[in-house]
Amino acid sequence: MLSRNFKLQRVGDYEWLAKNYKFSSIAFSIDELVIIDVSRENRNLSHFIEMIRNITNDCFVPITAGGGINNLDDASLLLKSGADKVLLNSLLYKNPQEATAVANKFGNQSIVASVDLKKEDNEYKVLISNGSEDINIPAKDWLENLSRMNIGEVYLNSINQDGTAQGLDLGMLDLLNKNFSVPLILAGGAGHHNHLFEALSDSRVDAVSTAHLFNFVGDGLKKCREGLITKGMSLARWEDLGSLDLR
Repeated sequence: MLSRNFKLQRVGDYEWLAKNYKFSSIAFSIDELVIIDVSRENRNLSHFIEMIRNITNDCFVPITAGGGINNLDDASLLLKSGADKVLLNSLLYKNPQEATAVANKFGNQSIVASVDLKKEDNEYKVLISNGSEDINIPAKDWLENLSRMNIGEVYLNSINQDGTAQGLDLGMLDLLNKNFSVPLILAGGAGHHNHLFEALSDSRVDAVSTAHLFNFVGDGLKKCREGLITKGMSLARWEDLGSLDLR
């Protein structure tokens, strides 16, 4: 599924991905892969886990997986099936004790807290449950609450910019307390290496996520990384070894 402003469009399944993308090659252009089950209903955790297993066979970067994780058992299944981290969103609000249980068992570095923000009338709302439910807590307060939880990173996503490729909402960064110390991944709207460069040039941003460059722009990920390096970003240079057998 592909998301634009949290409205879904089907583009294919895992078999389609495996046919059209080489994860072993893509891994040379990224530092981490985030896989989210955005199904609105009838989620099939077993199928999602099988997909994660298949991807880990051919992708040699850390993988964060999430979407619909309801408890420690769900998180455990993903982490034992190849995911390095789990992405938690609604659970952090509805049942934070379960998130704490995940951290106690696997370490806080295994938890990425996902925050979906929607901007209306110059105010940011925190939405959960695939963007369908407003938690009615000011975004600044929610981010401050998360910074005190036992988590490893925050994945901060703009619903307004999601899937538009028109640029990231850097205004969301002003919601962060000046002492905010949790590593931050900014998401929603990145469609060009200049968008990533602008965000990564802000000291409050540790990483940037893009789906557009993965789905639509051919070798966009590779060109994006090259563009960032050309602009002076300190990124590792990887040689794409293609189908070389490293056994």
